[in-house]
Amino acid sequence: MSVTSEVMDAGPSLNPGTAREYGDQALLLEFDSTADVLAWTATLTAAQLLGVVDIVPASRTILIKLADPRYQAPTRQRLGTLRLQPGAAPVRPTGQADVTIDVVYDGDDLNDVATLTGLTPDEVVAAHTGTPWQVGFMGFAPGFAYLVGGDTRLQVPRRAEPRTSVPPGAVALAGEFSGIYPRQSPGGWQLIGRTDAVMFDVHRDQPALLTPGTWVQFRAID
Repeated sequence: MSVTSEVMDAGPSLNPGTAREYGDQALLLEFDSTADVLAWTATLTAAQLLGVVDIVPASRTILIKLADPRYQAPTRQRLGTLRLQPGAAPVRPTGQADVTIDVVYDGDDLNDVATLTGLTPDEVVAAHTGTPWQVGFMGFAPGFAYLVGGDTRLQVPRRAEPRTSVPPGAVALAGEFSGIYPRQSPGGWQLIGRTDAVMFDVHRDQPALLTPGTWVQFRAID
């Protein structure tokens, strides 16, 4: 069975009417959640659409980059034939995650996060390490992964006043996301810990340690 027929015979369909032209060589798809973005990114990638040179997931959108403007119309039509692939939706691993990241939980905002969530600092750590997170998309800086699917009690607002400098390896929370700053930069997320993991290294075969779809387990260390 071909990839095309497998996709067409699968689950819910994608409404091509939601695809908006994004310049003359891209289409932008909008979704209700990052989980939907992850599932449809997997389906679109497996479909191997003719003329598509890149598929870029974000928080609630997927950008489909095209090799040439002439692929706009046929790609939009092809989207109408797609069905969500079985197994494309994120499934939390029952065993070991893809990547384990050791964290010292001594962040400057840990106590503030505890106050915002109604938890103790130890309970914040337990919630952050209690279940794996999944990389939804990349952005902000090379190697910065937006992690989703963690304990919903940890959803906190960004800081009212962003810091002018956040150190590399800072582990943070903001909204529904957790993230790790790959390099020193300004930032407004709530800092709860730090890690020695190198998030981005141009000398590695895969420069970014985390990529969309990767499952991440945080582990507390002294």
